[in-house]
Amino acid sequence: MPLRLIIFKNARMIETNKPLERAILIGILYHGQEETEVEEFMEELSFLAQTAGADPIKRFIQKLDVPNPRTFVGSGKITEIASFISENKVDIAIFDDELTPSQLRNIEEALGCRILDRTNLILDIFAHRARTSQSRTQVELAQYQYLLPRLTGMWTHLERQRGGIGLRGPGETEIETDRRVIRDRISFLKDQLKKIDTQMATQRKNRGKMIRVSLVGYTNVGKSTIMNLLSKSDVFAEDKLFATLDITVRKVVIGNLPFLLSDTVGFIRKLPTDLIESFKSTLDEVRESDLLIHVVDISHTAFEEQIKVVNNTLKDMGVSDKPLIIVFNKMDAFSYTVKDEDDLTPVLKDNYSLSDLKKTWMSADKHHTTVFISAKTKENIEELRKLLYEEVKKIHLKRYPFNDFLFET
Repeated sequence: MPLRLIIFKNARMIETNKPLERAILIGILYHGQEETEVEEFMEELSFLAQTAGADPIKRFIQKLDVPNPRTFVGSGKITEIASFISENKVDIAIFDDELTPSQLRNIEEALGCRILDRTNLILDIFAHRARTSQSRTQVELAQYQYLLPRLTGMWTHLERQRGGIGLRGPGETEIETDRRVIRDRISFLKDQLKKIDTQMATQRKNRGKMIRVSLVGYTNVGKSTIMNLLSKSDVFAEDKLFATLDITVRKVVIGNLPFLLSDTVGFIRKLPTDLIESFKSTLDEVRESDLLIHVVDISHTAFEEQIKVVNNTLKDMGVSDKPLIIVFNKMDAFSYTVKDEDDLTPVLKDNYSLSDLKKTWMSADKHHTTVFISAKTKENIEELRKLLYEEVKKIHLKRYPFNDFLFET
């Protein structure tokens, strides 16, 4: 079976109104991992699948030290999965790790349904969300780079597209998967992105010497909603992963102090390397910012893990030393379990109230300032605005020491 990807035709995405595809999710519980951690990973994979337009009806998790080199999971488990697929009319099987070309081929033969790995699923969502020529070019490049090493021995051409998750591939409706053709296309797209990078760099220079602030964070933590509140704009926001791909920059004025605020693409665990490289011009907005606002979903059970993912990504980008405000969002959705007085078991994170959490490292770290808000109910938004004003003011006075009269009362 050929590899399925998102298809663009005449710079427009082909979409069909089809019913949700029935999907199963497959993951591995590795040695040393907690079961709760794997469940959180599978919950995220389920959210990714729903965002792409699937209905996840079943999860399969197997304990393994390393993935099976032939079928990712063991032979017994793959037989169990195949039985479930045949009995429940499953359309697609989604794996929580990237699969090798031989694994893809062997699993498709064993299961008899379409196979997606995590990387392909994320590329599918990005292609669906891409709106501008810039983001479409970025996603298409990442798709071809993903496709290239998977050509050998798998097929001679992509079959005619039939629609559905993972069936929208880059390029024309039918495309010859010759290495030279693919490499030529990759070379062309890279040239296009170089031109885009130059244009974006020129745009950033033309913005003058205003202080630049970027919203960063895990996907679906509320960055776009906060952007709308602070800038009084109407940036698209939705309770789905990667609702925002195209960078948005707005001028914000708090008090008498103007600055530029950027909303950027959200990060995620195991974000494909090719995708990060393709989105270089978008991420340059973060690199050139004077101040970062790291938005965190305080109501998410794995918010500390999400913080680590974002921090590691910022470190890889070389921007971990920038001034930082951590905004703990979604206070309205936060919940915890109250321990019974007679319960002698250890206090867990699930038993921490919001006031308990505020007394932990979240507020004690001297390297950043923190604020707890609800963008949905607008709770503490004024506190965020005041904090943002003070941080931007510090940068402004350091850069323009003779402009202190702007802040006289």
